[in-house]
Amino acid sequence: MKLILKKDVPNLGDAGEVVQVKAGYGRNYLLPQGLAYVASAANIQMLEEEQAQARERKRRDFLEARRRASQLEGLTLSFTERAGDDGKLFGSVSVADIVERANAGLDFELDKKAVQLDEPLKSIGSFEVPVRLHADVAVHVTVEVEREEG
Repeated sequence: MKLILKKDVPNLGDAGEVVQVKAGYGRNYLLPQGLAYVASAANIQMLEEEQAQARERKRRDFLEARRRASQLEGLTLSFTERAGDDGKLFGSVSVADIVERANAGLDFELDKKAVQLDEPLKSIGSFEVPVRLHADVAVHVTVEVEREEG
């Protein structure tokens, strides 16, 4: 029996794959559980069209991420914060602060999830903050934290 998997099935295949299984396994387990559907000619054609659309969408997402990365490359964000004599900030520079400052100069909305900052910046200095825009596209933004005079 030929089936198209709707979801990943351990030891059988991944979602979207056409698999050959014994009739009883397909009829009594995979179909009733909603894990697969019959691999008719129409369903196989529909699957191929969906996969082609998914590939195209993935390619567009990658190209858009590359375009956005080109805007972020070489970007330096400056923050002036109150700090003690030892260089430690009284507050911190968080992901939200970085995103807010970056969005002021971009033609797209940078998502907080894209900024890969483990913990807020709590000292004076220059920091390289990674920004992941896509699984295959990452850039570094320079964040400079300076002492507030006065």
